[in-house]
Amino acid sequence: MKKFIFITGGVLSSLGKGVASAGIGAILESMGYKITFLKLDPYLNIDPGTMNPYQHGEVYVTEDGAETDLDLGHYERFTNVILTKYNNATSGRLYFNILQKERRGAYLGATVQIIPHFTNEIKRAIERASKDAEITIVEIGGTVGDIESLPFLEAIRQMGLELGRENSIFIHLTYVPYIKVAGELKTKPSQHSVKELRAIGIQPDVLICRSEKPIPKPIKRKLALFTNVHEDSVLSAPDLETIYEIPLHLKKEKIDEVLAKHLNLDYKEPDLSKWKKIVNTLHSIEKSNKEVNIAIIGKYVELKDAYKSIDEALIHASIANKVKVNLHWIRSDDLTDENISEVFKNINGILVPGGFGERGVEGKIKAAQYARENNIPYFGICLGMQVAVIEFARNVAGLEGANSTEFDPQTPYPVIDLMPEQKEVEDKGGTMRLGAYKCTLKEGTKAYEIYGRKEIYERHRHRYEFNPQFRPLLEEKGLVVSGEYVAKKLPEIIEIPTHKWFIGCQFHPEFKSKPFSPHPLFESFVNASYLNKLDKLSIDT
Repeated sequence: MKKFIFITGGVLSSLGKGVASAGIGAILESMGYKITFLKLDPYLNIDPGTMNPYQHGEVYVTEDGAETDLDLGHYERFTNVILTKYNNATSGRLYFNILQKERRGAYLGATVQIIPHFTNEIKRAIERASKDAEITIVEIGGTVGDIESLPFLEAIRQMGLELGRENSIFIHLTYVPYIKVAGELKTKPSQHSVKELRAIGIQPDVLICRSEKPIPKPIKRKLALFTNVHEDSVLSAPDLETIYEIPLHLKKEKIDEVLAKHLNLDYKEPDLSKWKKIVNTLHSIEKSNKEVNIAIIGKYVELKDAYKSIDEALIHASIANKVKVNLHWIRSDDLTDENISEVFKNINGILVPGGFGERGVEGKIKAAQYARENNIPYFGICLGMQVAVIEFARNVAGLEGANSTEFDPQTPYPVIDLMPEQKEVEDKGGTMRLGAYKCTLKEGTKAYEIYGRKEIYERHRHRYEFNPQFRPLLEEKGLVVSGEYVAKKLPEIIEIPTHKWFIGCQFHPEFKSKPFSPHPLFESFVNASYLNKLDKLSIDT
């Protein structure tokens, strides 16, 4: 019989349901169980693909090309699971499915309602996601008490009843605030949150209590008494130095034993040795003097979740190189010819991530130019590659006014342009080049050296491409196309061989990086940036 873990959140948002779910998955996987995940989001967008990063954070792309919630990134980073379009569902997607069925007459003239039709659609999404997994972890987005979350809570309430106690468990992530002036942890918000859950028929089996400080036994006892949860199932989840401590901390709180007992699982001691190694490495890095300064030039730097996977991939590269990476987030709008030298004064490597729209693009182009002219390691991802091509075309190949047609439809030199089939697209959602595509690497290049193989598969999310018409001229001037999507002759990776380390890629390598398996491009970039720092120090001394 399949097992299901339902995770809800209370009191307030951004408590970390996603990383808690990922941590639970990591523990169960290390116990030998085949797991999977499902994130249910209550908003009405079909997917987050058309949402502003300030609204939703980054859009995480799966192998099969689904634009999904950033929590799926946590799920994949913490486990060996490869997720698909079936591992994220929104209210919009589910309502869309229902309305299509209604138009086809699939409901045989019935009045289509939230219950049972929408709740049944939610249950179908859960069953579809569970596939061949032994244990499915289902995270409900939003906070208990939100109107839009109610159908999801009703659906999992029904499933809990249908599956039985040994096959389902309800975990509630809640908040226990520390009131500094009183010197106390307060349980009342959690009590009210559980009361809301119980009012709709869900009795949580486990409480994971987020707080600034560890939750002591007397507070656990109090929470257990007033929420009707066994004391052993009230778990402390204080702020940690790194999210990669979460599996170790949850094990310390004995969540493995709680889950095994409730779900009647054969208990196997979790092997968390790789997590201990990662955490020990991160702690030793923090204490060492070996560090490197990397600038990230972006449009959405005020919200770090907009670049979540890049942030995490750089941490993974930090672990691999055993060097502390200091990130300097720089708004591309703020870069000018007058201040650029000062901004990059102590920077050892420059990374330009993806993005959409014209705002801040010229600042990104300036960053690429500064990196090229001053021999500073440069890593361009998606738009970061495109601005590097634009800069090279303008300032090396002499194509004055070269640009992307995304930013200047009348440019005389459209070095970045839409693919022919993209020019026919009217709907913006889900119509870009999405998901994993094969890229063939050119032997003798930096990219081939980094990957160590001829063919790679990387995930894409973009509409505009390096225009192949300009490839011969740019290659003649010294730009090397080191990776290509051969089927359509599209450049995928560019580099400048005379430079210390200058690489741009059209895909998003950050989506495939894990703490115990860092992406080779990020690992190499951080290493090159550190070597650049050492070179500069030797010159200065």
